[in-house]
Amino acid sequence: MRAGLMLGAALIALLPIAAQAEAPAVSKQVYQLHQKMVTLDSHLDTPASLDLPGWSIDEEHGVHSDFTQVDLPRMKKGGLDGGFWAIYTGQGPLTIEGFRKARDFALLRGMSIRNMVAADPANFQLATEAKDAAPIAAAGKRIVYMSIENAYPLGEDVSLLKTFYDMGVRVSGFAHFAHNQFADSSTDPSKKPRYGGLSPLGKELLKEMNRLGIVPDASHSSDQVLDDLLALSTTPVLLTHSGCKAVYDHPRNIDDDHLKALAAKGGVIQMNAYGAYLRASTPNPQRQEALKALFGQMREDAKLSPEARAALLTKRQEIDRLYPDTDRPTFDDFLAHMLHALKVVGPEHVGIGLDWDGGGGVVGLEDVVDLPKITAALLKAGYSEADIQKIWSGNVLGVLAAAEAGKGT
Repeated sequence: MRAGLMLGAALIALLPIAAQAEAPAVSKQVYQLHQKMVTLDSHLDTPASLDLPGWSIDEEHGVHSDFTQVDLPRMKKGGLDGGFWAIYTGQGPLTIEGFRKARDFALLRGMSIRNMVAADPANFQLATEAKDAAPIAAAGKRIVYMSIENAYPLGEDVSLLKTFYDMGVRVSGFAHFAHNQFADSSTDPSKKPRYGGLSPLGKELLKEMNRLGIVPDASHSSDQVLDDLLALSTTPVLLTHSGCKAVYDHPRNIDDDHLKALAAKGGVIQMNAYGAYLRASTPNPQRQEALKALFGQMREDAKLSPEARAALLTKRQEIDRLYPDTDRPTFDDFLAHMLHALKVVGPEHVGIGLDWDGGGGVVGLEDVVDLPKITAALLKAGYSEADIQKIWSGNVLGVLAAAEAGKGT
């Protein structure tokens, strides 16, 4: 495994952790309500943690010690029943060799997810259809849907998607931080479109998604890609982890017109908690330089031993102590995006995709233990238990069910 891919996600891609925030208390009544709901997060980058040396999903870890945010004990405490566990692959060169390396990495990452389930069948169960979620949760197990973040590993062979479908993938994005062979990214360094939406190959990929019953994910892709998806997809489109431009005008967020168009086609926006997409903040230059130096010590092809990882964690903790980030976005910033989306398209088209273990998390919403706060905030805002159940899982499962019903079209 390449160190850059492993460490970038495993240490949460320079996630700005400061002193632990004191989360407002959630009442026993709200906590019990939250625990009885079926709760899904549509974008878990936690599979990156599965390949860390000495790390176990069954053991409780700490967001302020090893910087991970999801494990089985914390899922139980926070009432997270499961979600879509992402096969994330960083964007590399659009070459035969680049495609080959990415394909192999993605297949191995997918097997890591399957191995997690196989190793602990008492606590995890693979889900492949919308109807699977409720019985798995009722059995006290964690729900494991699989997704692809960045279709780059498919190379130029759209038929390879069937291999990932057979593995269990039911949601797939197109691009990530840069343009690729399928689509324009919302954050490409060039700041210029390459295709003006989906590429011809990207349109073929969409057809294959629709044929297989895989949900198209527009997060990370450009607004023009979303336009193409809404025009061409035979099933609803999902934004697995995004925010609202009306609250903070960032390329990764969606404007109200697109939000309404998404909802009109039966789609859903899953709300993101990645601080840099929630509001502008003032960076700490010393912190940034220290983090850059820390990650600059690693070679791309280095193998990470338990000792090396421990040393990196120690250095990272020291950076947090010496150069704290004092302007981190907060739970209220996250909530502003969610409440805006709910106001624009209603509780039938909004869900949760917080980007855990991939950079998500804000002051007051540090890891999955804090999830009952979202339920409490929605109740306070006047949403009903039925509304909140839709937001936590009903809506995303509805999109998945629609993809299943539309297979082959």
